Amino acid sequence: MKIAVYGKGGIGKSTTSCNISVALARRGQKVLQIGCDPKHDSTFTLTGFLIPTIIDTLQSKDYHYEDIWPEDVIHKGYGGVDCVEAGGPPAGAGCGGYVVGETVKLLKELNAFYEYDIILFDVLGDVVCGGFAAPLNYADYCVIITDNGFDALFAANRITASIREKARTHPLRLAGLVGNRTSRRDLINKYVEACPMPVIEVLPIIEDIRVSRVKGKTLFEMVGFEPSLNYVCQYYLDIADQILSQPEGIVPKEIPDRELFSLLSDLYLNPIGGGGQKKKNQENLLGFTRI
Repeated sequence: MKIAVYGKGGIGKSTTSCNISVALARRGQKVLQIGCDPKHDSTFTLTGFLIPTIIDTLQSKDYHYEDIWPEDVIHKGYGGVDCVEAGGPPAGAGCGGYVVGETVKLLKELNAFYEYDIILFDVLGDVVCGGFAAPLNYADYCVIITDNGFDALFAANRITASIREKARTHPLRLAGLVGNRTSRRDLINKYVEACPMPVIEVLPIIEDIRVSRVKGKTLFEMVGFEPSLNYVCQYYLDIADQILSQPEGIVPKEIPDRELFSLLSDLYLNPIGGGGQKKKNQENLLGFTRI
């Protein structure tokens, strides 16, 4: 099974991806996580350092695939999760989609691409061109990470459009949304009512999740010396269980941009419950969350 994880930049895709990867490994799966971001930090919380990228390794070997071995590009992370970083072209030059294609090509050359039960692509930011959407060419499912803010849901809607387009020619389905750092979910609910799709899980604001990223550790590793974090790991195990159930998924139909803006802003412009609720709705629209 191949899963592509998308969402607005800074929404917590990499932290969520790493914890889902460990959760899947805990369920007995052989997992490979592929970071598809030029920052090459997707797998940082699994390995504790920035591993060499595929593109850097290829360049060092003058693109002689026959000179590259699996251990040159596949690194073992926490919980037995294997890790790869695609890397990317220099800023302002090249295409990230090309790098993803080269990564898959190399893994196939190494006979590694089909050795895993789960391959998880952790993809950068919003989908604005074909390069960003390249991992969808290989995925069975897409999972979108969002929060209860307008910007994240706007990005989710753009990703939804890309999934619909790719599903015309690929056996791709949207598994659903995962809410991250979400103390309220009124905008999420509003969106999925208008654009029906599953909500896999909604994680509340948990400071230890942010701290885990800074420490370079997954929540599963942190729970070894902080047992009180067990409940956080259960969120990711629940997500893993839903993925492993091989859900039917959907081919979603996005909302036109102007309709989406009107839909989400209406919650602020027409508040229920007076000034206090109006202030909360304004904070949600702007992407803030209240603890």
